[in-house]
Amino acid sequence: MALDLEEQEKLDELKAWWKQNAKWVIGGVTAFVLAVAGWRGWQYWTHKQASEASLLFDRAVQAAMLNDAKAVKETTGQIMEHYPRSGYATPAAWLAGRLNHDAGDLKSALAQYEYALEHARDDSTKALARLRLAAVYLDNKQPDKALALLAEPPAPAYVGLYANLKGDILYTQGKTSEARAAYQEALKQLDADSVLRPIVEIKLDALGG
Repeated sequence: MALDLEEQEKLDELKAWWKQNAKWVIGGVTAFVLAVAGWRGWQYWTHKQASEASLLFDRAVQAAMLNDAKAVKETTGQIMEHYPRSGYATPAAWLAGRLNHDAGDLKSALAQYEYALEHARDDSTKALARLRLAAVYLDNKQPDKALALLAEPPAPAYVGLYANLKGDILYTQGKTSEARAAYQEALKQLDADSVLRPIVEIKLDALGG
């Protein structure tokens, strides 16, 4: 009988606790369920976005291989506009930027490379985006903007490439000694088997270096 009374007391305590805390417990469980549902929904949405962007990027690459500039612009434009958070937004911008750069449409190339820099996710990708953007600025007769971009220390793999482009920019500005120093730095940083080394050496020879 004592055990029954003890159990009854515990039951009464539980009822009282539930009456006092039910709304908080229900609210917490509801929040947890919503959080799980939201997380799963976000995962599904992210996967769907990535899949759709991947298909568009494949289409853009195939169009580039066929020299179909119109299709490249359309598909890369869709990726950049509708899938900016996907891993394909920056490569799409690079592809479109390269197409326009080669075609002499520097205004469009600048816009696309700026987009690539803005959406780059890691230091290496940002370094490459700055390098490409600086090259377009140079072709667009904006050497100061190009140098400003290259002033940002790049990822180690790009130090030699940055130095080479700096040399090109300084040479166009008539700064021969500074251009020579930049080319010399490029040779120090480039790998022995880099295809760029012979080109840098030719530039140095032309400067008397």
